[in-house]
Amino acid sequence: MSLDIRHYDHQHAAELRPLLLDVYAEIYKEAAATDPFATVERFAQGLDGWSVRPGWTCTVGYDSADGNQPVGYAYGAPLPEDARWWGGLLTAVDPAVTQETGHRTYALSELMVRQPWRKTGAAKQLHDALLTRRTEERATLLVDQDHPKVRALYESWGWTILGDLRPRLPNAPLFHAMLLSLH
Repeated sequence: MSLDIRHYDHQHAAELRPLLLDVYAEIYKEAAATDPFATVERFAQGLDGWSVRPGWTCTVGYDSADGNQPVGYAYGAPLPEDARWWGGLLTAVDPAVTQETGHRTYALSELMVRQPWRKTGAAKQLHDALLTRRTEERATLLVDQDHPKVRALYESWGWTILGDLRPRLPNAPLFHAMLLSLH
């Protein structure tokens, strides 16, 4: 499947916000009913925090047969020097691995695809479209440890597990922190 992929930066965050929230609400409807970490309100707070960061970028894929039908999206931003991202790391790693410069690591915060387009290659297209434009040396993301198929998918794309991480957020699950070399 070929997507019509559109690229955005933080200047477009306000206009994209309703679309991003609608797609999230659709995908996480069941989870949000029982998991406080999956609510639309919690996601909206995270989106608002990410989308104002310098360097925030977003790719939105649209069905090429109907250019108005969003398939999914991916977004993230570079980790700043004082990044809290690694603060919940539970695995001992060399401190140099988690030292950030403000332009060393791009954090892929969200990647999601709506149900009708899953298993079509859309996620990989969104992933690649977002990351191929980045100048950082590496990327990081978090995968919920309750989703081994998602972890395996990222591993098939070249990601490796750095360790266990629980964000310092209320009701946060345990994640695998993963890394991918971008160059």
